[in-house]
Amino acid sequence: MKQNVAQYMVSALVEGGFRRIYCLPGYQNDDFFDAIYSFREKITPVQTRHEQGAAYMALGAAMASGNPQVCCVVPGPGLLNAGAALATAWSVNAPVLMIVGQTPVATFGSEIGELHEIPNQMAIIGQFSKLAVRIDNLALAAEQINEAIAALHQGRPRPVSIEVPMDVWSQEIHGIDRPNVQTSSLHPTIAELETVVAEVSQCKRPLIFVGSGAHGQGKRVQGLAKAINAPVMSNRSGRGIISASQSCAILPPVGRALWKEVDCIIGLGCRLGAKLAVWGTDADLTSVHIDCDASEFNRGVPSDIQIHADLEDALPMLLSMLGTQPDRTDWERDVNETGQRVEEQLRNELAPQVEYLSLVRSAIPDNGILVMDVTQLGYVAELVYPAWNPRTYLVSGYQGTLGWSIPAALGAADAMANSPVVAVCGDGGAMFNIQELATAQLHGIPLTVVIFDDSCFGNVRRFQVERYDGRVIATDLKNPNFVSLAESFGVQSFEAAGPTDLAENLAEAIESRESRVITVKVGEFPSPWPFLIPRKLRPA
Repeated sequence: MKQNVAQYMVSALVEGGFRRIYCLPGYQNDDFFDAIYSFREKITPVQTRHEQGAAYMALGAAMASGNPQVCCVVPGPGLLNAGAALATAWSVNAPVLMIVGQTPVATFGSEIGELHEIPNQMAIIGQFSKLAVRIDNLALAAEQINEAIAALHQGRPRPVSIEVPMDVWSQEIHGIDRPNVQTSSLHPTIAELETVVAEVSQCKRPLIFVGSGAHGQGKRVQGLAKAINAPVMSNRSGRGIISASQSCAILPPVGRALWKEVDCIIGLGCRLGAKLAVWGTDADLTSVHIDCDASEFNRGVPSDIQIHADLEDALPMLLSMLGTQPDRTDWERDVNETGQRVEEQLRNELAPQVEYLSLVRSAIPDNGILVMDVTQLGYVAELVYPAWNPRTYLVSGYQGTLGWSIPAALGAADAMANSPVVAVCGDGGAMFNIQELATAQLHGIPLTVVIFDDSCFGNVRRFQVERYDGRVIATDLKNPNFVSLAESFGVQSFEAAGPTDLAENLAEAIESRESRVITVKVGEFPSPWPFLIPRKLRPA
């Protein structure tokens, strides 16, 4: 059967397992959406109110499910609007496929003022994609589309982009073939793992550090932790890989408090070099890094032992090779005592934030998902929020993209229909994408949003007060009535009077399986920054 590029793209997405396409349609992609119409029983467009909302929905769905997701926007301003989400997907290792339109082939580089024309769009998307292709050669179109879809499943998860000029969509494709998703494993050598075994077997105070690259390997990581009697510290994107209910699981403040004593750090699918650079190293510390992306080994401070391999292959081999281990009873005791001491300190010095977060944690079921924005509560959540399961604590990583939480949570709720999803944001971040409440209502996606309202960009204001002698500027906010605003979208909304009231409203909202917005008026919180950016602990 003959197919044009648009029809082939949609059929390839369907055969690639995509069931939703988060989008904002427009002129350059009209032929593509006409093709979707013929496949509408198999793939559903979820149209949003802003390109940023569409891309963040795909991102949230990918992070929560672990499966590739797709979004589609028009070129130029559409792509630039979606760009923050694409950059965030890059930073948090999310498999997001971005399909972006383009002006007609004949106009490339002409700068004649075509609608949505910007110079060298491919250079922009290429910066945030592990593979970016332009479909302008019909002889290669099928191969390029298949390659892009396959790339989402191979190697380190990161965004992939396909650019299609508007006059190419309707052209007949040549060499029709179907996506052939083949994955390949990176196997460690016996000699490499013997080096790790030798180091681990003689160390006295090991620590395991996991990032998002360890998703799916929780049982094996836990087996390693038990075998060598080591605590497991999770990165932001790796939280929940080891359930916080496990005795070996620790949060970063505890790991930091132990750092001076650690003599062997084992990094698994994480940015270990960045942690070594920030916390410091010395001759008494040996670092081991196992990762599927070799480029990570030399970022920050290079690790001592570098193994380029998939954890799925490396961990079983490593576990089978471990012999008798030293007695680490004293280390286990020190870890437990330090954990209790640090947790008590955080409860005392950041009491208001910890109380709110404890209530949020109690209200969300074990399989529930928290999507945390860049906000006062969010900074403290990095320090104290426990996750019981993988992919249930979603943050924007080092991008720190303010305002991402509502649409990302909406995508997570769409992808994980059996898991209640809560977005927590400040009043500043809430206003970036609150219009996507309309998308929630249109598509019947239940979402609970909690807005902490202090009528300012609170963190910026704190720095102005503390670092610039109180010269406060450009941080005040004039907010809408969030209750009325939410209700204008048809979303039930409440203003909580305090922590107890929030807990009751949040529990009811989650139970309702409907969209709800809860606003909490707050004042100034204690500063978390002494815990977030402390001094280097080891000199090198």
